[in-house]
Amino acid sequence: MYLNETTNAKNSIATILDYKEKYCVGDPLTVRVEMFNYLGEKKTYGGDFLRARIFSSKLEAGASGKIEDYNNGTYNVYFTLFWEGSVQISIILLHPSEGVSALWKARNIGYKYISYTGKFLNKSQEIHTECGFHLNSIKERCEYVDKKYGELFSCIKPPGVACEAFISLMSGNTPYTNLTNVEKNLFIRSNIGVEILKHIENIDVLKCTRTSMKVTSKCKIGMSLPFPSGYFLKNQWYPLYCNLSSYEPLSQIQKCLAGKMIYLMGDSTIRQWIQYFPKFLKSLKFFDIHGSGWQKAIVAFDLTNNIYMQWKKHGHPFVTQSFFTMRDDAYITKEINQLGGGSNTVIVIALGQHFRPFPLALFIRRLINVRKAIENLFLRSPDTKVIIKSENTREINTDVERFSDFHGYIQYLLVKDIFRGLNVGVIDAWDMTTAFGSFDVHPPATVIKNQINLFMSYIC
Repeated sequence: MYLNETTNAKNSIATILDYKEKYCVGDPLTVRVEMFNYLGEKKTYGGDFLRARIFSSKLEAGASGKIEDYNNGTYNVYFTLFWEGSVQISIILLHPSEGVSALWKARNIGYKYISYTGKFLNKSQEIHTECGFHLNSIKERCEYVDKKYGELFSCIKPPGVACEAFISLMSGNTPYTNLTNVEKNLFIRSNIGVEILKHIENIDVLKCTRTSMKVTSKCKIGMSLPFPSGYFLKNQWYPLYCNLSSYEPLSQIQKCLAGKMIYLMGDSTIRQWIQYFPKFLKSLKFFDIHGSGWQKAIVAFDLTNNIYMQWKKHGHPFVTQSFFTMRDDAYITKEINQLGGGSNTVIVIALGQHFRPFPLALFIRRLINVRKAIENLFLRSPDTKVIIKSENTREINTDVERFSDFHGYIQYLLVKDIFRGLNVGVIDAWDMTTAFGSFDVHPPATVIKNQINLFMSYIC
């Protein structure tokens, strides 16, 4: 591979295919993207990783674009003009196709990107040892197995210490890389997330009498989501498949959540929810369950409205550089299996960010197991409400080899595919954070508010 032959955003061109002087709300807009390399030569194959959105900072509006790859260096990006007023277009080359190929290969080679250190207690002495999914050691091991779902995590057994003395775990990024020196140059910051040159003026959209973006269907669990699934306007998210415009569910939060038991399961992006709820649910109080670190479970009660709320992190792999206790650690499948369910039970699941540095087989197996656990839950309690929140976009200056949004996008597609046909609600956080223009693993309060607003529309 020669770097000069890879895709160069600054040499590539985006133009409007169906340009006209007058656009109406609801009209389609198609942008043709032609990719060129550093030598100025037209690319003859596809596979570039793009992110496309239309937006208006003045109107606090944004929406994702649907990308079609013709596999010859040409792409069409399809937008719908959802709002009246000005529209700007942004098409970003996150990774050239050569970088995508390198990331795909590197991710699926093995488990060496992340190292785990387990802490065991031998009487009053703490002993540290290596842990992980695949340990390259002939030493005796402690194996921690979920036999029902085939999940395995192990630690090298400290001499003379029982496996039951495993008390906490931490992780860290290793210096290991699966990229060649040439491939590494594809991921220096100047080559990531570069805006493609546009031969496009800003577009002004009119509100014509013949067009309407109104949706009449009530938001219901089990709905199939299009892409894009909605748009922002004045910082409010409007789904395309159900009606949120007539009221804001958050305004009815006490009535909606009264008597509910809400279990938030996953990573810190769903932990943001439980931290946001008190802004609207003033009587929600947190219970100190002791322990230290952000990873500990969070429990909250609203005695006035009889609401119980809990956040717990998902099980392995959890990537964090501080020790967290193993005593309350469990896979989401086990957490679901321990719930009786019922019409007042609501489960929200968020998986993805912590799986990015590991082979896809691990993530696929986990999703399939979670689906099985949900199917079993519905057998014994079909009126339990389950919501799946897809993962967010994140920073592009983080360790790309481990945490690139390319890895996240593939996982986003897998989540949509594996949970398809299941009677669950979906919060399309990938689409929302793309439309909002977020480059933060923990998106701002505006996004969290709209995620929760949509969540409540499913259960109210």
